[in-house]
Amino acid sequence: MKWNQLTDIKQLEIIDLESSTQKVLIFKHSTRCSISDAALGRTERKWNDDDSNKLKPYYLDLLAHRDISNAIAERYHVMHESPQALIISNGKCIFSQTHMEINVNDLIDVTGK
Repeated sequence: MKWNQLTDIKQLEIIDLESSTQKVLIFKHSTRCSISDAALGRTERKWNDDDSNKLKPYYLDLLAHRDISNAIAERYHVMHESPQALIISNGKCIFSQTHMEINVNDLIDVTGK
């Protein structure tokens, strides 16, 4: 799985623009949490290369970029959680999963492809 690193708050504007033509996945990960590690590992193992054509994946290390995590919560009207997978479409969060409920099949199903 090839992640796009989310490291600058200005990238949220780019994500909003991209999400008008392709749904975007934001995966918020805590590098100090075993549940987050498990959810990330499971996501990466189950992800197929073809899935990137359906959903553009962004990875956020929320410990290194807590400001971006806070901006995501405010911008997309979601409660901060970790791990958390958000699907952005047309600049809005249309789907969210947290912790061990994060499931690649569910994420791809939301794309309708």
